Amino acid sequence: MNNTCTTESSPLLAGVTPFSSCDWPGRLVATVFVAGCPWRCGYCHNPGLQARDAGRLSWSAVRSMLAARVGFLDGVVFSGGEATLAPQLADWMREARQLGLDIGLHTGGIYPQRLAALKGLVDWIGLDIKAAPGGVDAVTGVPGSESRMWQALDVALEMGADCGTALECRTTLDPRVMAADSLHRLAATLQARGVTHAALQQGRDAKGRPLFDAAQWPGRAVLDDWQRRFCQFSWRHA
Repeated sequence: MNNTCTTESSPLLAGVTPFSSCDWPGRLVATVFVAGCPWRCGYCHNPGLQARDAGRLSWSAVRSMLAARVGFLDGVVFSGGEATLAPQLADWMREARQLGLDIGLHTGGIYPQRLAALKGLVDWIGLDIKAAPGGVDAVTGVPGSESRMWQALDVALEMGADCGTALECRTTLDPRVMAADSLHRLAATLQARGVTHAALQQGRDAKGRPLFDAAQWPGRAVLDDWQRRFCQFSWRHA
């Protein structure tokens, strides 16, 4: 069996974090970053990966690094940029699993059909829920983003029901494009759709500085509401 992808001529991999304890909560993983993302969220923590030509690494090099860490890692997380932009992603996941690694995915839900094609390959998904209904496009800066994101949520929930894929819905907070009151509506929406694990994250600006004072915004009422609605809830400071 050929265990290497045949599309090495145009690398889409921009970097690797060899060990991470935060990219998949509760697991020690390597994080592989895929270059390219069509959305332009103001709080993006990897703006240098938005261009597809940010890719510099071959999968064969990344796979060798992962193989050397088998026994030390619980799994590998494919992140970005937007990981589902890579047509090779399913192959990479299969090869990583052959090494004995569990598979995680960070995605903004930009390509719901590509996410659906990963059914049975992913153990955990961290899905970025950008905002409450009606507010998603303002966050991404791209018209039509909202329908894709909600479709991706439906896909991820179906993967959980059919294959046991764990799902965390994470929302990065940016008071420049969202109001605290809208977060109550978002929590209710996610709960109604069947989400059980959610997180709110304090956004940062391009220089890594928090976008707001977490002691003042979004407020205790919002955090308590989310805590009540979900079996698992995390509040993550910048």
